[in-house]
Amino acid sequence: MGNAGTVSQEDLLQKYGQLLTSNEQIEMGFKLIRDTFIFTNKRLILVDVQGLTGSKTEYKSIGYKSITRFSVETAGTFDLDAELKIWVSSELNPSIVKQFNKSVNVYDVQKVLAHHVLG
Repeated sequence: MGNAGTVSQEDLLQKYGQLLTSNEQIEMGFKLIRDTFIFTNKRLILVDVQGLTGSKTEYKSIGYKSITRFSVETAGTFDLDAELKIWVSSELNPSIVKQFNKSVNVYDVQKVLAHHVLG
């Protein structure tokens, strides 16, 4: 569970374009089982499909300015499975914890986060 795969910008725009504001663009996105992790030029959008039937969906929007820190943890040098943790505001525990497998380069993910959070 928690395995991730990249999703094309076109697919994300077609499915989630109605969530975007004017001048907002999708930069990259990942599918994590039923959930989707979308980075735009303005914020991080988490699409959380809930329940056994998946009939309920939560769209969580996190402005990059609210992200106070993040970490990437890998299982080992040659094992590309990784965990991404994101802390929002002054929370002691990470607000978001997502597992990534070898199909996604987690260093690309942290690069986008670093660009927006540190920029």
